[in-house]
Amino acid sequence: MGSYEENYLSKRPQHLCKMCGKCCRVVTAPMPYEKLKQMAKEGNQGAIDFLFLFVPYNSIYEARKADAGIVDNIINRLKEDGNYVEHDMTFYRCRFLQPDNLCGNYENRPTLCRYFPSSPWAIVPPGCGFEGWLFWKREEDKQKIRMAKEELLELELLRMRTKDEDTLKKISAVEQKIHRNIELYTKYGSENW
Repeated sequence: MGSYEENYLSKRPQHLCKMCGKCCRVVTAPMPYEKLKQMAKEGNQGAIDFLFLFVPYNSIYEARKADAGIVDNIINRLKEDGNYVEHDMTFYRCRFLQPDNLCGNYENRPTLCRYFPSSPWAIVPPGCGFEGWLFWKREEDKQKIRMAKEELLELELLRMRTKDEDTLKKISAVEQKIHRNIELYTKYGSENW
């Protein structure tokens, strides 16, 4: 089992990017703006990079004027995942996006930009070249979780057939590991896969 970079980032087909600039025009973060500022103040490099790049819109309305399709796509996806909290929602724009949709800081862009989309669960703008590829990567994750749930059923059957304490301890350890893996995907709805 390789690193995250080996398993996902290095396999990301960068040629799919259409260089439309939409992913830079309107974005959001998984936490409220005030929390990001606090994290940056505490030295969190991810928060520092994000706030260096992105400037908050004053309101959802202002972000919709920049691109309503992106805003609505993000809100709808968060609602589907059960993660939409309007009062915690801030939309941002990249300070380096140029009128031709190219990056004014491309050679010096931080990891956050180099690795976008950094997860199969990233919300990309409608029409993004990565949409189809991300869909298949999410389906691969879902299949892994389904297989893990099948393993839990098999372990349950094994548990019923044995009385050996050592075997039962091993079964419990494996079950706990599988449950932890499934829990990593709870925010994406893994309980329904």
